Amino acid sequence: QVHLEESGGGLVQPGGSLRLSCAASGLIFDTYHMKWYRQAPGKEREMVARISNDGHWTNYADSVKGRFTISRENGLNTVYLQMNNLKPEDTAMYYCTADGFYWGQGTQVTVSS
Repeated sequence: QVHLEESGGGLVQPGGSLRLSCAASGLIFDTYHMKWYRQAPGKEREMVARISNDGHWTNYADSVKGRFTISRENGLNTVYLQMNNLKPEDTAMYYCTADGFYWGQGTQVTVSS
């Protein structure tokens, strides 16, 4: 059974940083492109970042370019999202997905003073 579990969310002040992790099990991790999505209350879900199965390419939403970095460790079946210079508008539930086939339950990120 496939399982994705996000962690690392929390409350942080504007300008602060968080590192999200997504640990995967039950799938051949290095065959999947991995993505982070987020959804704020009353808004549509949006893709934040994605990374190829081998980690050789990445792609970001314009709203997070230069502030967020996606990475992965295939040996640990884990994908990360380093978030720096966080803004209140980054407040959302963050989800990881294995190429849209499998999803985690999400981790809440709240940016507030």
